[in-house]
Amino acid sequence: MRIGVPKEIKIQEGRVAMTPAGVDALKSHGHDIYVESGAGLDSGISDSAFEKAGAVLVPDPDLLWSSCDMIVKVKEPVDAEFGRMRKGQILFAYLHLAASEKLTKELLDRGVIGIAYETVQLEDGSLPLLAPMSAVAGRLSIQMGCACLEAKNGGKGILLSGVPGVRPARVAILGAGISGLNAAHLAVGMGALVTILDINQKKLDYIEDIFHARIITLMSDPHNIVESVRDADLVIGSVLIPGARTPHLITRELISEMEPGSAFVDIAIDQGGCAETSRPTTHDNPTYREEGIVHYCVTNMPGAVPRTSTCALTNATFPYVLEIADKGWERALHEDRALAKGLNVYEGVLTNRKVADAFGWKYRDFEVA
Repeated sequence: MRIGVPKEIKIQEGRVAMTPAGVDALKSHGHDIYVESGAGLDSGISDSAFEKAGAVLVPDPDLLWSSCDMIVKVKEPVDAEFGRMRKGQILFAYLHLAASEKLTKELLDRGVIGIAYETVQLEDGSLPLLAPMSAVAGRLSIQMGCACLEAKNGGKGILLSGVPGVRPARVAILGAGISGLNAAHLAVGMGALVTILDINQKKLDYIEDIFHARIITLMSDPHNIVESVRDADLVIGSVLIPGARTPHLITRELISEMEPGSAFVDIAIDQGGCAETSRPTTHDNPTYREEGIVHYCVTNMPGAVPRTSTCALTNATFPYVLEIADKGWERALHEDRALAKGLNVYEGVLTNRKVADAFGWKYRDFEVA
């Protein structure tokens, strides 16, 4: 199979979807790998490293896309890439279709076989290709939240950890999944007063076991959300419904009731965000003030630390890339139920029910043998 790895062109996105080790392994299986020149530079991977592993460097992205059977990316295609996609081409990347009707329509109209990292799901319900980036985003959310609380960035001017004699910041985390748990680890380690909310009692029991009295766990219901968010200095939104648009758990009214200069980091913005005041931002212009609250809603948070993120991501994605390349997409999906759940669109057919629900469209299940 001819596999293409383009340079990411989303603003300040420095990750790359494959490492030289992945190129070498695919070459050993008889596949041809084409990498766009400069694709790995922000992740600390030189063009020569890709060449030594056996990749063919391609300076022209149009040529790369047109030459390959499968495109392996990090982020979803942006407008400039729409015209490069073609019927029957496999696209393996984060797609987040429930948040973009425009992208979904483009993929359907062009007959692309779109397999989304974020909806590949194991039997136990875990999301193996979302997990590493969720961990990065969770830890980054505290780092970025600290910056949002600084007075020079419009925040109330407090230190998350406090100092002897001065109260530390109060942090409320909505969602106890991987990103929420990683946010909690960092916030607790810095000495913040942390509350985490979730609808899953087993997750709350687990968090209680590992953090003991260092964290407050609450069932996520309207009353507890209001009380926790209103009193927090920093709120982390880490709500996730796999493949679906994120529900708005935080209303504009509730945001307005927070103390001015408080901060809100919406990790869920890729799927639409979990607050009524959330709107996508970029690393070039990451924050804005709404109702007196500093919002950080960057849609590709792990792109801020591309070296760490590329290594973590490719460790998880490569086995699936190899599986698709070796078997072809149909056989691979028929033999791997987890991978089959990653299929969102193929040849003009929408196969993800939650994406269909987001837009009121029809869908059809992909039949797994």
